[in-house]
Amino acid sequence: MSHPRFSDLPLPTHHSPLTRSFPTFHDLRSTGPFPRTTLLPVRVAVIADIHGNADALRAVLADVQAQGAEALIVNGDVVNRGPDSVEVLQTLLERPDTRFTLGNHDDLLRLWQLRSEQLPAEWFTDPFWGATEWSMAQLDRAGLLHLPADWPMTLRLQQAGLPDVLLAHGSPDHYRESLSERTAPQRVAEIAAAHGAGVLVASHIHRQADADFAGVRVLNTGAVGSPADGDPRAQYLLLTATPQGWQPELRRVPYDRSGVLKRFQTSGLLDTGLSAEIFRDEVQTARSLYTPYWTWTEETGRPRNAETWQQFGRLLATS
Repeated sequence: MSHPRFSDLPLPTHHSPLTRSFPTFHDLRSTGPFPRTTLLPVRVAVIADIHGNADALRAVLADVQAQGAEALIVNGDVVNRGPDSVEVLQTLLERPDTRFTLGNHDDLLRLWQLRSEQLPAEWFTDPFWGATEWSMAQLDRAGLLHLPADWPMTLRLQQAGLPDVLLAHGSPDHYRESLSERTAPQRVAEIAAAHGAGVLVASHIHRQADADFAGVRVLNTGAVGSPADGDPRAQYLLLTATPQGWQPELRRVPYDRSGVLKRFQTSGLLDTGLSAEIFRDEVQTARSLYTPYWTWTEETGRPRNAETWQQFGRLLATS
């Protein structure tokens, strides 16, 4: 099984409807038509994949304010990987202008504590998963672990005269499905037709994207806390409703990474083992390391440990 996508795990079914929202945000698991309404916020910031990086979040929130955004959507993966999951979640929960969709890491930590059958049983005794256990325990002690159970899988943004915007961490069908310029055109058309949306906003892949598929706009927010395209600046999407249509701006915000990199050590996270080391290296290099390393060990039948991580590093250096 390939962990980075968890592709053969079922979609969670435990989420309750969104109960507090702007009149233009809808939980798409509801039935019946969605009324077209006048959008009160005309500029919306969409952030995602913060992954427990409080310094990156602070920089992005300051930029969001400077850009005059009237509302904030957090498109999943607030927690895990980084040392600041509790601080990041508390910061966002204190904001009255913020709504959430569920990301795979938000859900993973809950499932981990429950020892859910949705996860392979051998993971719970594998030292490689020490960082996940650590992040779960941090959130549990703060009383925040199970809050994402109420986050919807999708949100809808509507403005009279403009195409509907559908937001999901991955896709409406699964929070681990990627949407970008690399998505098959037929798949984009299927999603747009099934959900009556002209703009699809996704996250999950830790890089930004903006593509047009026969009139359907596909946007990816990129990652606040751990970009994977070689640029360490924190990434997010600014979406503005104008008479000419939805105007997206893919923004990048510089910040000092020295603090979060130090907290990997001082928080105790780095002591949990190899996965924490990989997560730190991803913040440092702004490259995807975890997914290709996992894939390489799966394909070659190697264990995930310090020795094979060093071997993989040598392969990367010569490729």
